[in-house]
Amino acid sequence: MSQSPAFVLNVLETPEDPEGSQEPSPYDESEVHDSFHQLIQEQSRWVAQEGLELQQRQPETGALGASGSDHENLPGPEGAPVYSMATLRILASMPSRTIGRSRGAIISQYYSRTMKLRRRAGRPQLRDMGRSARPSLRLYDLELDSAVLEEEEKRGLLVKELQGLTAAQRDHMLRGMPLSLAEKRCLREESRPLRGKQRAQRRHGLLSCCDQLRDSCVLASHNLGLALLSGLQALMPWRYALKRIGGRFGSSVLSYFLFLKTLLAFNALLLLPLLAFIVGVQAAFPPAPGGPVPAFTGLELLTGGGHFTHSVMYYGYYSNATLNQPCASPPNGSQCPPEAGSLPYNMPLAYLFTLGAALFITCITLVYSMSRSFGESYRVGSASGVHAITVFCSWDYKVTQRWATRLQHDNIRTQLKELLAEGQLRQRPQSACGRLRRAAVLGIVWLLCLGTTLGCTLAVYTFSERMIEQSPVSAEREAVLLLLPLVVCLLNLGAPYLFRILATLERHDSPVLEVYVAICRNLILKMVTLGILCYHWLGRRVGTLKDQCWENFVGQELYRLMVMDFIFTLLDTLLGELVWRLFSEKQLKRKGKPEFDIAGNVLELIYGQTLTWLGVLFSPLLPAMQIVKLLLLFYIKKASLMANCQAPRRPWKASHMSTVFVSLLCFPSFLGAAVFLCYAIWQVKPSSICGPFRTLDTMYEAGKVWVRHLEKAGPRVSWLPWVHRYLVEDTFPIYLVSALLLAVIYLNIQVVKGQRKVICLLKEQISNEGEDKIFLINKLQRVYEKKERSRAGRTEEAVTPPALFTDWDAQ
Repeated sequence: MSQSPAFVLNVLETPEDPEGSQEPSPYDESEVHDSFHQLIQEQSRWVAQEGLELQQRQPETGALGASGSDHENLPGPEGAPVYSMATLRILASMPSRTIGRSRGAIISQYYSRTMKLRRRAGRPQLRDMGRSARPSLRLYDLELDSAVLEEEEKRGLLVKELQGLTAAQRDHMLRGMPLSLAEKRCLREESRPLRGKQRAQRRHGLLSCCDQLRDSCVLASHNLGLALLSGLQALMPWRYALKRIGGRFGSSVLSYFLFLKTLLAFNALLLLPLLAFIVGVQAAFPPAPGGPVPAFTGLELLTGGGHFTHSVMYYGYYSNATLNQPCASPPNGSQCPPEAGSLPYNMPLAYLFTLGAALFITCITLVYSMSRSFGESYRVGSASGVHAITVFCSWDYKVTQRWATRLQHDNIRTQLKELLAEGQLRQRPQSACGRLRRAAVLGIVWLLCLGTTLGCTLAVYTFSERMIEQSPVSAEREAVLLLLPLVVCLLNLGAPYLFRILATLERHDSPVLEVYVAICRNLILKMVTLGILCYHWLGRRVGTLKDQCWENFVGQELYRLMVMDFIFTLLDTLLGELVWRLFSEKQLKRKGKPEFDIAGNVLELIYGQTLTWLGVLFSPLLPAMQIVKLLLLFYIKKASLMANCQAPRRPWKASHMSTVFVSLLCFPSFLGAAVFLCYAIWQVKPSSICGPFRTLDTMYEAGKVWVRHLEKAGPRVSWLPWVHRYLVEDTFPIYLVSALLLAVIYLNIQVVKGQRKVICLLKEQISNEGEDKIFLINKLQRVYEKKERSRAGRTEEAVTPPALFTDWDAQ
């Protein structure tokens, strides 16, 4: 039997066809098409107008049509099986091979929309139109003449349908078409009625000045809006600096500066109500001085005492009276009537409610930030395809300046390094002895770290007891009060270096795990130290300072801790980064620079913010100090980072780092500060010589006094005492709200679990559909081969002469 020649399509690679060697989709579509994408990678462009060659394949041993399975296993140009032209045409028109829509499909779709719109408006339609297909982008530029003619016909029908619409409907339809601006302009001009064109031409000839003035005003307003928008983007703090840091050092170092920016926003949100309702009001109505005010000597900047004690800086300066606006001096020297002084302002109540409202707003904002960060970091589903998204979708084509393009180039390159490092990170297999040795090393290192923390805690407690024995301290010896903050900051600075040295023995494979372990150890140290200090202030100092304003002393202690923490942070930046870089370059002859310590610097920020929340009750201006400190820290750390540090030697993607930072800020830091403040408000007796609560047993008594005044005020405000009695003092609503909150959290967890299970089922279904497609492709190929063999057999029988048969019976 003669063998029909087989042909192989060999399409030349051209610059106009860059999609030939890449997957069509960067998302999970690759899981569907990987199974048969290689089968049609080289044959799907069989109708190319340029670079198309037909080469006759050399006949191989064995018949082509021996069996369908033999044909499937024949290697193609790249080792893939070769399919027939009919199979390839069907594969190319499958909906799953379609990446996007062609121009003809868009025109056909919007033609159908205009037909429906005309039918809804009662206008007669031109003709019925068949449903348009979604052709593949692989055949987008390879359409035949009939397809081009069909597209032009659809375009003409679309223009006619657009002409039948109103001007508003036509503009709305054109605005929503996913076409280029040139195509939309052409369709607008072609679909404009003749009268409209003549009227527009006449208007352009007669009213050109008015049109030009109107267009100039519209263009000027548009440009002004764009300028304001760009100005608002430029006002974002440190926008360019953060991009530069992220492009050069990666997302791990960038997470520290983003966290610093978040803390700046939290402190600004806390400071605004305090300035408006407490500090500003008391500054407008200053109380009478109780004695001579000491002069400013400069030592107050370190100790926080002296002149600052008699200012709005501390709790003791605020009065416990109702502030009124003074009336004008009446004639005849008589006194002001009671109703003449307006604007009654209860300072104790304002102090308590403003502080509570500010902390409540901070709590809500903190919880919202944490939930939003969790939603962005831990998305439901897989993160497959992120490499392709970074490569093909990260570039901003609006960038025109050279420095911006270089910055964006560095940023994308760093992101790719982090993604590749994250993908290559694997757990190395270890033997049983290796695992036991590693567990023993980890246990010893943790015991040493916990022992160091315990020693630091005992040192702080012992030194605080010694300071109580030396009290009271005179004004001339206020510098002695700096000893306790000095000891605390020395321990907080030296212990992390010891933890870092011990961490080198662990040799973690993951740099992310190494950072998390360092954060955990430093967090334990700082939280235990702050717990000892809180006990020292509220448990010991309150009893020893009965005849003094202990609230001022606690505020001054927190002020001194903040100042000393800032000074030691500067010393750490100077000695740990600058001096070490110079020493390694000059003496050790090393070219490498030290890496940026993310864990230590982040814990310093959390520690400073915890001090701010602890002291806001005793010093309402501590958030302002924290804002100044954060601003200085940003510029100092940025300059030191650029000059003295290098990018991490092992790049890693900090995908969940911001979420972890906000979570640590919320639970150990803010929750601990809230417990401390609630205990001070509900349980500790205020000083009897200073502050807005000097005549009360507890600070919370101010609310009860206000409720008693409301009960006597009249029936109009009788509902306020009821709300206070049954919703504030009663604990049942608190338990009820807590139970509802836990129920909502449980339901959300179950919903997320259900979504993950559905996603797994959908992925399994996608995989099964891919296998079904492979099966259908093989069946289609077998049917086509069987048809070709039968057709070739009939042709051979028609051409071959009848054979001569031997008469076996005659023999």
